[in-house]
Order: sequence, then structure tokens, then C-alpha cells
Amino acid sequence: MLKRFFSYYKPYLKTFTMVICCGLANTAASVVYPIITRYMLNDLIPNRKYRMIIIFGLGLLLAYVIKMVLKYILDYYGHVVGTYIQADMRRELFEKLERLPFSFYDNNETGKIMTRMTNDIHEISELAHHGPEMIVMTSFSLIFSFFYLTSINFTLALIIFSCAPFLFLITLFVRKKHMESMRRSRVAMSIINGNLNSSISGIRITKAFNNSDREMEKFEEGNSAFIEARKGQVWTMSIQHAATIFVTDVFNVVCLISGGIFLYNGLITFGDYSSFILSVSLFTAPILQLVQWMEQFDNGISGFERFCEIIDLPVEEDRPGAKDYKKINGDIVFEHVCFSYDTEDHREVLDDISFTVKKGSTIALVGPSGGGKTTICHLLPKFYHADSGLITIDGHDIEDITMRSLRDNIGIVQQDVFLFSGTFAENIAYGKKDCSQRQIVAAAKKANIYDYIMSLPNGFDTQIGERGIKLSGGQKQRLSIARVFLKNPPILVLDEATSSLDNTTEALIQEALNTLKKGRTTIVVAHRLSTIRNADEIFVVSNGKIVEHGNHDVLIRKRGGLYKKLYNSQFIDSDFMLEQKIMMS
Repeated sequence: MLKRFFSYYKPYLKTFTMVICCGLANTAASVVYPIITRYMLNDLIPNRKYRMIIIFGLGLLLAYVIKMVLKYILDYYGHVVGTYIQADMRRELFEKLERLPFSFYDNNETGKIMTRMTNDIHEISELAHHGPEMIVMTSFSLIFSFFYLTSINFTLALIIFSCAPFLFLITLFVRKKHMESMRRSRVAMSIINGNLNSSISGIRITKAFNNSDREMEKFEEGNSAFIEARKGQVWTMSIQHAATIFVTDVFNVVCLISGGIFLYNGLITFGDYSSFILSVSLFTAPILQLVQWMEQFDNGISGFERFCEIIDLPVEEDRPGAKDYKKINGDIVFEHVCFSYDTEDHREVLDDISFTVKKGSTIALVGPSGGGKTTICHLLPKFYHADSGLITIDGHDIEDITMRSLRDNIGIVQQDVFLFSGTFAENIAYGKKDCSQRQIVAAAKKANIYDYIMSLPNGFDTQIGERGIKLSGGQKQRLSIARVFLKNPPILVLDEATSSLDNTTEALIQEALNTLKKGRTTIVVAHRLSTIRNADEIFVVSNGKIVEHGNHDVLIRKRGGLYKKLYNSQFIDSDFMLEQKIMMS
């Protein structure tokens, strides 16, 4: 783990080495004072060497000036190295998140992921900056103090050093519990962030249902768990700090009594005794720093462990030998495809699904909710991989087509449109890299949103707000259609693209979709059967199986068929209600 951690220093080895050298020099400057003090007390002051006293005093002042400069370099460049490492880790983590499969996001909340991206990496960067510096400087101080104190009086030094093991025993005893409480604290913090992200994203729903109290209860559950975990962490930390301070105070007591006895018996001079008392801090101070630094070490290491958990996850990968296909015609075949999500029950979502879509034709997937229609759409661009069976495009197994080229050739319009914070132009241009303004405008016109955009004061440069909050559902949908127009793929997937819209808006979007479908292989998922009556073939999906298929006329004539029941429930009942309204008027 530590070897892996230190590998992040490699790009900044020169700067890091300079920081360590400055740290050593800074520590060396700190030991000048007790050395000069001892020399003054034993020689310069008793022998009245006033000129040398002034020279040594000025020398000490110069050492402090050098120490100040070294401290500046140490702090500035140390933090710079920590910042670069933090940025590298955050970049690596973001790249990893971009490459993880859909299943990861099915099982991990956004807020918890954000905790690892922000809090955890910040703690790691603090460790990256202070860790090596602390170890090197304190080790140097301890080694120097050991030899210096023994040079003053070997026996007295051994008496003082005999207290040191108690500090390390206390640290070892408390550290395991401290690490456990640290992990619980981080988990609780990620739960808080998850609840917070969910509550803020759904604030309008919360207000609509007057559920602020309920959201507060959910937040308070996570907050209470954090308090308990944090209390355990603070408890172990407080015990460690209190015990450490007590033992270091005992150092002073032992030094005072032992030194006094040695001085009384003539075993040490007054100058050496005074210098010894001053120099004991050279030994105790780094020990205190190390013990206090252990909390930062635990914070950083636990954060690094959580960072590595994500970094070590398997990413989406193409099958060895997979090829790029820049242009796909659009002949699609599903052969005996089965699939189940990675859940505890491993319930099969798709069971022996087979169908064919000819180039340029339109098929529709209809049926009850949860039947597996959207899952079929997710298998085509390899968002998930089939458990068994075969999916081909133009006769090629999609597993033999790279994900990049496959997804470049598939355009998806979903019911739940996601828009990025930014302008209309930026969101439309998301469908194609390096597109021109003319192409963006053309896509907006085809999607029937151009007139609306131009009615705004800033036109295409108008900000749409977070996730397009300033737009209506129909405007969001047309913006997502404009993206696909710009992408211009040969295969089109329309997943509930016109549901939950009023008739006028649906008509506008349907017109745009009809234009979009021309010349493309299209798979439509729809609950509104009016939108798919003209499909070349309709597949009725229920409980993971295709139970019926045919065009609208064939299916509507099928006695007792599921499609006919769905059609009758949508249209005959609504026609009856319309007749009743006309008669009453």
C-alpha cells in the first residue's frame, strides 16, 4: 500500500527531494540553540568572552534567518507537491469513473462517489505533503537528540530514554480502534453526502409533497450515525493525546529529579545540566509530533484505501481483437438473448429474446412496465452485456465491435433527458465534437426548437440552468433530439421519447422524430401506442419474453392478444369518454 502511495511522487521527485532537504536543513538549524547555549554556559560566560558571546549570538540570529527561508520553501513547495498529487489522483479517479460500467452506478450513490472525489482525496493530499516531511524531520531530530544528549551525560540520557517505550505502547494500543472509528466516520459522511445530493436534486418534489420533515429525518439518521462514529474517533484520539502529554510531562519530571541528583553529586556541571534540560525538548517534541501526526496518517491512509477500492475496479473493456467500424448500415439481430442484473436474487430480466431489424426499418417494443423493453435497448450499445445469446449488427457480433465505434453509430433519445449546465449551443454540440455553429443551428431547426431558442435574449448562448431546470419537458426533449440530429447515427433508439407530454408538444416532438427516423434503423419503446402504429413490426414484451409480434393491423386482429388489450385500454375507453363529453355538451 505504501509503495503504491509513494509512486505518486515520481513525477515530482526533484521538487520533493528539495523539500526533504530543506526539511532536514530546517531541523538542523533548530538544534543550533541548545548547542550554543551549552557552549556559552560552560565556556564563554564563565571566562568572560564577551566578544565571542556577541559573535555566537549573531550566528544564532543568522541561523534563524536561514531557518525562516527554509520554512517558507518547505511549506510552499511541500503544499505544491501535495496539490499536484491531489490533482493527479482526482484526474485518475475521474478517468476511472468515466470507464466504469453501468452496474457500478446502479449500486453506488452519487453523493458517496463525490465524498471519495473530494473529502478522501483532500486527506490524501495532506498526507502526501506532511507525511514524508514529518517522518524525515522527526527521525533526524530523534537521532540527533539521542547522540547529543548521550554526549552530555550518557547515564542521564538512558534514564530519560527509558520512558519512550511507554509512548509507543500507548500509540499501538489506541491506533487500531482509531482506524476502525475513522472508517465508520467516512462511511457515515458518504451517507450524509448521498442523502444531501438526493434531497437537493429532488427539492421540487419534496416541496410539492410537503415532505421536508421526512427529508430532515433521513438526513438526521445519517447525521446521527456520523456523530456516533466521530465521537468514537475523537474518544480514541483524546485518550492518545492526553496519555502522550502525560508521558512527556513525566519526561520533564524524571529529567528534573535525575539531573538534580546528578548535579548534587557532582556527576554533571551546571552548564551541561542546563543544556540537557533545554535539549530534552529535542527528543520529546518530535515524539509528540509523530503521535499527533498519526491521526493525519490514519485519515490519509483510510482515504487512500477507499480511493484504491474504485481504482482497482474492473472497467469497461472491449473483447480482444474488437474492431472499429466507422460506418454501420444498421441490420440488427437478437438471437436467444438472456440477461439478468447483478442483484442478490439474479432474477432473469430477459429470457430467450430473438428478433430482427432490417436496415432503415422501424420496430417498436411495447408491453407492461418492467417487462424488459429498456433493458433490450441498453444491451445494444453494450451498456450491459448479455448473459447468453448473440446480438449482431451487420452480421458482426457486437462484442467484436469496439464500444467507441458502436456507440458512435447509435443515437439514443430517452424519456428522462439529462442536460448539462451550460448554454443551448453547448448542449446541442454534445452530440458531436468539433461541430460548427451552422451545424448546431441546422440540428435545432430539425428538432423544432430553433424558434424558441431565437426568442431568447441571448439565443444559443442562453444558459439553461442546472440539468435544464429552466426548460419545460418538451423543450428538454427537443434539445436532446437536436443532439442526435447533430450526431447523425445510422441506428436510433427512442426510449419513451414522447411520454408524459401534452398533445401539442407531443405533436412537435413526433414531427421531429419522424424526420429523425428517415433512413435510420429505429427501435422505439413506447407506452403511447398511437406513436408506433406505423412501425414496420411491433414486438410485445412481457416478463422478459416476446409474447407477440407483427404490425399493428395483424396484432389488433388477434383475439385475446396482449397488444389488443393494451390498445383497447388506451383508445376505446378514451373514445367512450370523449363521446360522453360531447353528449353532455
